[in-house]
Formats: sequence, structure tokens, C-alpha cells
Amino acid sequence: MRILVDADACPVKEQIVRLAKKRGIAVVMVIDNTHVLSDGYSTVITVDKARDSADIKLANLMERGDVVVTQDFGVAAMALGKGARALNQNGMVYDSGNMDRLLFERHLGQKVRRAGGRTGTIKKRTVADDEAFSHALEILLDE
Repeated sequence: MRILVDADACPVKEQIVRLAKKRGIAVVMVIDNTHVLSDGYSTVITVDKARDSADIKLANLMERGDVVVTQDFGVAAMALGKGARALNQNGMVYDSGNMDRLLFERHLGQKVRRAGGRTGTIKKRTVADDEAFSHALEILLDE
């Protein structure tokens, strides 16, 4: 088991490393070359800044039993398809029960944005969000 992280905009990198260290689990952070990351624990893989380059790299790295942290529904769907588990930065665990709905909502949002509309706003991150993420990740790691 490893923890693979779509790390470019991930606000919970420190929590991931803390929980992984405690359990001796390897962490792989994938970032594009416009970011710099060094936490002394994770393996950091840097990819070119191109559309979906980090997503494709993550998909190629995924294996059955890995845990993938991503905000991207498409990456999460690929993780599930490969037998990995996935969750987002707020602790929502992706599964076969919610993936179809999430992908459909993403499709609708893309249509609205292409038509010039706006979709929901992103709320400010809270301590409760961090706690929910840590709790959900601990559950996945302990299964």
C-alpha cells in the first residue's frame, strides 16, 4: 500500500505525511513543474505543466490497494477501476455508489462553464475539513 497524492493544490499534504509516517506507509506526491515540494518523507514526482499530465502519471502509478488523494473525479474513477481506494481533501471517500453521480455533476458543470455560466463557489477551508480528512484517511489506512 502507498498513498498517491495529486499534490498541486492539495491542502492536506502535511496530514498525509504525518499519518503515513506513523504507519510506515510510502507517500508519492505528483506535482507539475511550476511547484516545488520537499517534505523529507515523500517521493516527489514532477511532471510537465500540461493538461492532465499529473493525472496521467497518477493513473500509471496506481496499483490495487493504494490510497489516492485527489480532488479530480476522473482520477478517482481511474483509481477505483484499478482496485485502489480514493478520497478527496475533505475526507469524502469515492466509491462505486457515488462515482456516477459525481462524474455526471462534473459534466453538467463543464457544460454550464462552456456556455459562459458560473458554478458554485469554493468555501474557505476549516479546521473541521482537516479533521474530517484525517479521520477518513485513518479509516482507509487501517482497513
